Amino acid sequence: MDAKITRREVILGSLAALPLTLGAWPAQRVSKMRFGFTTYTWGKEWDIPTIIANCTRAKTLGVELRTSGQYAHGVELELGEAGRGEAKKRFADSPVTLVGLACGEKFDHPDPAKLKAAVENAKGYAKLSHDVGGRGVRVFPNDFQKGVPEEKTIAQIARSLNEVGKYAAGYKQMIRLENHGGAGRLTTLRKIMDQVTEKSVRIKLNCDARDNEGGNFESNFNLVKGLLGDTLHMHDLRDEKFPYQLQTNLLIDMGWEGWWLVEESSKVPDRVQALIELRQGWESLVAKSLSR
Repeated sequence: MDAKITRREVILGSLAALPLTLGAWPAQRVSKMRFGFTTYTWGKEWDIPTIIANCTRAKTLGVELRTSGQYAHGVELELGEAGRGEAKKRFADSPVTLVGLACGEKFDHPDPAKLKAAVENAKGYAKLSHDVGGRGVRVFPNDFQKGVPEEKTIAQIARSLNEVGKYAAGYKQMIRLENHGGAGRLTTLRKIMDQVTEKSVRIKLNCDARDNEGGNFESNFNLVKGLLGDTLHMHDLRDEKFPYQLQTNLLIDMGWEGWWLVEESSKVPDRVQALIELRQGWESLVAKSLSR
C-alpha cells in the first residue's frame, strides 16, 4: 500500500526541524570591552581627586596610574600605609575603577645588579597596586643588548617574569608584559611567554604599528591572543599605520573583556575634551565591529 503523507504530518515535520534551523543562525555580537585612561603625560599633573573628577566627566571610568616619576597622584613605592589606604578609599568611593599601575621596570639589563633591582622594584609595585586597590602592574621587556644573544635576553626576561609573577600572585595581581621596545614585538613576546610558567603574567597590547608590517597584524595577534591580559594601551585612533578596526574586530570576536586605556602625549588645548573625543572614536570602532 502506498504511504500517504498528510498536511498535518508535513507541518509537524517542519516544526521538529525548526530548532536545528534556529541553532544554525549566528549569535549576535556583543562587546564586553571598556574604555579607560593611563595617566602617563596627560594626567601627570593631576592628583587623585582631579583624576577622578576628569575621568568621570569624560565617562572614562577606568584608570591606570603611571608611576616611577614625578606624578601628582603620589602613588609610588615610598607611599606609606596611611597614604595607600587613603588612595584606595578615594577610588572605591568613586565611579572610577583603579585598573592598576604602570611602572617603568624592565628586565633586559645585562648588569645583574640592575636586573635584581628591577625585579625587586616590580615586586614592590605589585604590593603597592594591591594596597591601593589595583589589579595589576605593567612592566616592560625591553630591548636586545649589543653583544648579548637574543635567546639569552629572552630567557632572562622570562625568568624575571616568573619570579615577579609568583610574588604578584600572592597579592592577586596580574603582571602585564607590555608590547614595547626592541624585545617587545608580538613575535618575541610569544617566545618569552613560551618560557613563562606563572599564570599571573599576561601580555598587554600597545597598538604597535611594527606588528602590522607587511599587513601581518592578524597573524601576529593570533600568536598571543590566548595570552592576553585585561588591559591594552591605545593611542591616536587616526594613525593609519595601525589597524585599530581590525584589532577591535579580533578582540570582540574572541570575547575579550578588558580595558582600552588611552596613553597619549600629544599637546592638546583641553585634555578632558580630547579624552571625550577619543572615547567617541573608540565607541565608533566598537559599533562598526558589532554591525558586521
